[in-house]
Amino acid sequence: MTAKIKAGIVGGAGYAGGELLRLLLLHPNVELLFVQSRSQAGKPVYAAHPDLLGETEMHFSADAAVPVDVLFLCAGHGEAAKFLAENELSAETKIIDLSQDFRWNEGTATTTVEAGGRSFVYGLSELQREQIQQAQHIANPGCFATGIQLALLPLAKQNLLNADVHLSGITGSTGAGQSLSATSHFSWRTENVSTYKVMEHQHLREIKRSLRSLQPEGQPDIHFIPYRGPFARGIFITAYLQTDLSLEEAQELYKSFYESHPFTVVSDQNPDLKQVVNSNKCVLYLQKHGNMLVITSLIDNLLKGAAGQAVQNMNLVFGLEETTGLKLKAAAF
Repeated sequence: MTAKIKAGIVGGAGYAGGELLRLLLLHPNVELLFVQSRSQAGKPVYAAHPDLLGETEMHFSADAAVPVDVLFLCAGHGEAAKFLAENELSAETKIIDLSQDFRWNEGTATTTVEAGGRSFVYGLSELQREQIQQAQHIANPGCFATGIQLALLPLAKQNLLNADVHLSGITGSTGAGQSLSATSHFSWRTENVSTYKVMEHQHLREIKRSLRSLQPEGQPDIHFIPYRGPFARGIFITAYLQTDLSLEEAQELYKSFYESHPFTVVSDQNPDLKQVVNSNKCVLYLQKHGNMLVITSLIDNLLKGAAGQAVQNMNLVFGLEETTGLKLKAAAF
């Protein structure tokens, strides 16, 4: 492409919005025209995102009136659908929504959601890269949903999810958003761990739908326990299930499945969370204990689980190299 992609952000004052701002400002093929925020309208973006001081003099706008090629919706759950219902956009504008408003339809196995006259394609490139490349509107996956699906997709593709899947996952405080709550204050969160939404996390809906699209018959039960962690960002997931695969067979299956996907890496060494924080990577690690296959999956909840994946989807939609603007180095120490 020669002309730059004109982009806008709705709801740019939160954590995901700030990461998206940083990525788009540094993206070689993007011109960011506006960043909308009702709560911060008129203020410089570095007032909400101090890491951008010296990077841009942009100010938050009160509306999204400027025509753009792609609009990123970083508004809260329910707010994205409300924004699209209340605002008229050009039929040519591509939409990438980071909320859960268009990720799934109750009682259907399709990975495309019809809403308000728009068709939203589920934006997990490792599941359906070709559909994303042809899409006009994208529903960005949830953060836990991303890490869990990447841990299980290779098995589902080969109809090998034949036993109950047990999952635990711990997430950083940024996963709860920027609004203060009893469980996000530093004094409560630091040096503390707790469970929440045990066995009923909302991301299970999109996870089960995606797995069903690959393995329509014999869906396993999925048992998921999420944890709040005493750190700011990152997700560490452990999944285990019974399988007849040997460790070598499982490693070959996973490495073959992700060979053409640049951001999902199968490690031969036991990884740690710092390997993915501040990157768009998912790192997977496999172990075999008796008849149990143990799969570790690590992502940054704000990048591969949100803003980074959104830019990855934008790259695919506009025919760019998938990794453009996303070659980020993890902060290892």
